[in-house]
Amino acid sequence: MNIIVCLDDKNGMLFNKRRQSSDIRLIDRIMEITSHSTLLMNSYSAKQFSDNIIINENFLNIAKAGEYCFVENCDIKDYKEKIEKIIIYRWNRVYPADMFFPIEILEGLKLASTYEFKGNSHEKITEEIYAL
Repeated sequence: MNIIVCLDDKNGMLFNKRRQSSDIRLIDRIMEITSHSTLLMNSYSAKQFSDNIIINENFLNIAKAGEYCFVENCDIKDYKEKIEKIIIYRWNRVYPADMFFPIEILEGLKLASTYEFKGNSHEKITEEIYAL
C-alpha cells in the first residue's frame, strides 16, 4: 500500500483531533496521482474529497498492494511491512500539533522525488515521495 500524509515542519499531523490545514490544490494533486488506482480513507478524511474514494474505518487493514491510503488521524507504525511508498505533503509551516508522524517509518525507504507547487491557501507545498 501507498501512504499519503500531510505534515508541518515538525512532522505534526493533528492538533486537538483536528487537521492542521487543508488546501484544494493539494486535494486536486492527490486525485491526479491516484486517478489510476484506489484511494482509501476513513470518514474523517473523506469530508475533503468529492468522489472516487473508498471510505472505510478499517482502510489500512483492507488496503491492497498498489492502493493509496490518505492518512490524517491514524498511527501507521503497525503497517510498516505493507508500505511500498509514502507520499508526504509538507505545509512548509509550523502549526500546533499533538499527533506526530512516526518519522522512523521512513527507514529503509529512499527519497525518490520532490516536487513543489503553489497551493490555494499555502504559498508552497512540497511533495516528497519515498519508495523502496
